Amino acid sequence: QVQLVESGGGLVQTGGSLRLSCAASGRTFSSYTMAWFRQASGKEREFVAAITWSGDGIYATNSMKGRFTISRDNAKNTLYLQMNSLKPEDTAVYYCNTYSSTWAWGQGTQVTVSS
Repeated sequence: QVQLVESGGGLVQTGGSLRLSCAASGRTFSSYTMAWFRQASGKEREFVAAITWSGDGIYATNSMKGRFTISRDNAKNTLYLQMNSLKPEDTAVYYCNTYSSTWAWGQGTQVTVSS
């Protein structure tokens, strides 16, 4: 059974940066397209970005494409999301999973951006 553990969230001011990490255990994830999702309070979970096994990134919006960078280290079974120029609307709990949400969700990591 795969376990996903997200980390790296925190409280930052508008314009700040954070780097999220997601460690996967129980299965090698190198063959999967991995993704980040987020869920703001009172809203449904939404797609943020994905990365293919070969490293090609896909972003939900042009705004995210210009501010976020998704990456992966297959040797470490770890997924990353570098977030720059953060905005209050980026406030949410961030989760990782396969692009198809194959595995059980982890606990997520809270990102709070103050104005």
